[in-house]
Amino acid sequence: MRLRIFLFLFLVSCSCCFGQSATSSLYPVQSGFVDSHGVLIYYETVGRGAPLMIVHGGPGASHDYFLPYLLPLMRSIKLVFIDERGSGKSAKVEDPKQYNVANMVEDLEAVRVALGLGKISMLGHSFGGVLVEAYALKYQKNLSHLILGSTFASTQEINEALAKMKADMDPKDRERLNALEAAGLFGKGEIWEHGRYPEEYAKLAWGKGYFPYIYVNQPDPNYDPVSSNTTTAWDVYREMWGSDGEFIVDGNLKEVEYVDRLSEIKVPTLIIVGEHDESDPKMSKEMHERIAGSQLVILPRSGHMTFVDQPEMFLKTVREFVAH
Repeated sequence: MRLRIFLFLFLVSCSCCFGQSATSSLYPVQSGFVDSHGVLIYYETVGRGAPLMIVHGGPGASHDYFLPYLLPLMRSIKLVFIDERGSGKSAKVEDPKQYNVANMVEDLEAVRVALGLGKISMLGHSFGGVLVEAYALKYQKNLSHLILGSTFASTQEINEALAKMKADMDPKDRERLNALEAAGLFGKGEIWEHGRYPEEYAKLAWGKGYFPYIYVNQPDPNYDPVSSNTTTAWDVYREMWGSDGEFIVDGNLKEVEYVDRLSEIKVPTLIIVGEHDESDPKMSKEMHERIAGSQLVILPRSGHMTFVDQPEMFLKTVREFVAH
């Protein structure tokens, strides 16, 4: 009788252990849409722990470029990916003027509230960093940690960085780039191509011009400036970045001049940037000086895609920062 009881208890114990093991290795993805003031915003969540909302760049990209690079964080952090309005799987708006920083900040807040996330950490990469800066300046009370990745706080300063990148191009490439810009970049080619860059310009700008500042240590073998030309949400991009090319921001992002307000940010802040980033590291150094108590990490041998060039360094830095 005692033997049967012992065997029963042993089997129950093993079953519980196996169940716990299976559960601990399973990370279901939840996805859906949040209605933000009439605009449907797509989100995906995965992982365990305190929430970290991840805000993509562009404007007009989607959360997809973070995958699979940020996924290891889900073992200790609940990752909340979103697609900004008009981008990825999120809804379009009829009036392009509704693509602006103020509205996108409200979209972030709508997702936080709808998902019941409470106080959250927030990571913004590139243009996404501009959005989380603006969020912090309005909704600081809802943040536990702020991560500014490869971003800027002044359109004037990013334009200076872009002009330098253009000046550093091969003179023949730069001359051709200037000629294409002078002729107008839209309404060219076949009717279905009118709303985006000509292929030659995409190759010159996103290839010859940008590539040395995007990757250094581990270039993505699938990087293709032409495919980027067809995945960008151009209505968003042209409204916010502008229509005069890659090396000048003259859309509604011109209003982004936050440098003098950065001292208002009091939450724990991590600023992370690549040593050879297209978002010139001197801008990150300035942000670090303006935000009291902030932490600055410059990743060696890294361009704009820090989490691709130096994945272990990036993940370790983020994981340790949000844990405190």
